[in-house]
Amino acid sequence: MAEIARLNGHREWIDLDFVERERTPEPAMALGIQSHVAGLSLSNTVELLDSLGVQRSRKAIHDWVQKADLQPESGKSPNQIALDETVIRINDQQFWLYTAADPETNELLHVRLFATTTTALTEMFLRELRQKHDVETSAFLVDGAQHLQTSLSRAGLRFQMCRHGNRNAVERIFRELKRRTSSFSNCFSHVEPETAENWLQSFARWHNAPN
Repeated sequence: MAEIARLNGHREWIDLDFVERERTPEPAMALGIQSHVAGLSLSNTVELLDSLGVQRSRKAIHDWVQKADLQPESGKSPNQIALDETVIRINDQQFWLYTAADPETNELLHVRLFATTTTALTEMFLRELRQKHDVETSAFLVDGAQHLQTSLSRAGLRFQMCRHGNRNAVERIFRELKRRTSSFSNCFSHVEPETAENWLQSFARWHNAPN
């Protein structure tokens, strides 16, 4: 799997400043975080670390990912932004994953998880996106969802309907996210929505990292 092959890459994108009195060596912690975010289940990540002589529990690895609080880097100035939402299931309940991606670089710019989808929540997502990145002159690529168009119009942001072409970038990312989260059940089962959102944002940070 391509994502597992990337485990040999650098891990400078993982900030371990949260570490306090942690008995696990930082390189092993970084590998554990990267492995789980890249697609290994917690159980398989435990086995990977154990093969290296580091014995830690599933809860410990889960806590590392949560405490690291990884986010996509700010300060981007994309020419275009693919904006979309998709349904994510957590504990058999539906949640909406809002995502903004740069189709030229395939980078995820902003990721949020909401219990429903409304114009008000879309406007909040756009406000957060504007705080993180320079998007005032960006062209937003959206589908026919009226609340997306309404929110962009109210915010004074340019947009165009685009069902194919560059907008396929975010569709590819959604497919990968759904494949990844369905491949191991212990990621989005028996967790709070905030925990799932934190994992998704960590995934975005890993996704954007250089190979």
